Amino acid sequence: METILGTVFAIALLLGTTGVKIDREYERGVIFRLGRLRGVKGPGMYWIIPLIDQKAQVDIRTKTVDIAPQEAVTADSVTIKVNAVLYYRILEPSRAINKVENYQMAVYQAAMTTLRNVVGQNILDDVLQNRDKINLKVQEIVDEITESWGVVIERVEIKDVEIPTSMQRAMAKEAEAVREKRARLIKASAEQEASIKLSEASQKIVENPAALELRRLQMLTEIGSENNTTTLIMMPSDVITLAKQWTDVLQQQSTQDIKQVQGQAIKQEDS
Repeated sequence: METILGTVFAIALLLGTTGVKIDREYERGVIFRLGRLRGVKGPGMYWIIPLIDQKAQVDIRTKTVDIAPQEAVTADSVTIKVNAVLYYRILEPSRAINKVENYQMAVYQAAMTTLRNVVGQNILDDVLQNRDKINLKVQEIVDEITESWGVVIERVEIKDVEIPTSMQRAMAKEAEAVREKRARLIKASAEQEASIKLSEASQKIVENPAALELRRLQMLTEIGSENNTTTLIMMPSDVITLAKQWTDVLQQQSTQDIKQVQGQAIKQEDS
């Protein structure tokens, strides 16, 4: 009798210890009793009925999925390869176990196909410059798909965009042409401003001829500050003005002489 009681006690103790389960803070246990869902337990220690209850353990931490490079054709017919990283987390463990066979593979496939489709709806410039918009679009679509599985998509980030070599050369030429255009525009604007300033300075010099002498002296100082053997002979502006006056007088005299000769010729013809 004592042997039978000891055996029963040992079996009860074994079943009791076998039914004790412990889950960490980031783990949950989905309990099935005779094949039917009984609920979610954890974290901590709890007890299930051995041989009757079955447990499926689920990790509810944020998981990272590296999406392999996907070949896609953009809206402007450029073939590129895009890879991304996806962050997701399980909100409802029971739905993640019951609604989909393998939620990890399902999330990966949904993210991969969605990324390819969204990239194909944008031109290459948008893919390179507006990645945040594409990331948000992919996140919204995938999150809508996985909502029924009890999975939430926290973030999607495009890691790299691989462009064909020929397209890289074309983009480099385009960028070089844009920079050259900008440089020419800046240079032309500078020359325009300089011409305006020079025009204003010439008007000031005409109003005050002494300013020209000061400018010549300044130019002489600038030339003399360098180590060179150039010899300059400075002539006062009065000499130039006098030479101009003499030139004007000589032109007037020559004009008068020509008119006199023409007048005498006309008189001789009339006589």
